[in-house]
Amino acid sequence: MDSEKDLGVTFQSDLKFDSHICNCVNKANRILGVIKRTFSFLDAESFIPLYKTLVRPHLEYATTIWSPYLQKHIFAIENVQRRATKLVPELRKLPYSERMLTLGIPTLRYRRERSDMIQVFKIVSDIDKLD
Repeated sequence: MDSEKDLGVTFQSDLKFDSHICNCVNKANRILGVIKRTFSFLDAESFIPLYKTLVRPHLEYATTIWSPYLQKHIFAIENVQRRATKLVPELRKLPYSERMLTLGIPTLRYRRERSDMIQVFKIVSDIDKLD
């Protein structure tokens, strides 16, 4: 299958983003592994900046272009965050939704939908400026 990488996004010839999503998930998981090996103790206060600066950008870069629509892709991306929140020992046994509430982090799906709405608002407001 032919693919081309442009501005960090891998486009396949069939205009699917399977390989791009797989690469994003793999890179984010590798970074999580580095965080796990590097820090002997992680509490919520130290985990949040690490996750937000080192992991999440790989999962969100240019999602306006490649936003996942297949359930397997949505689950794979969200699974990275699910795995990441388990790095905090005191939250490990809690269900995913409770870990998210405790950390004050929204789901990645919510963040993508919010980003899409912001993008639509920007486009619509630019069109209104032209009139």
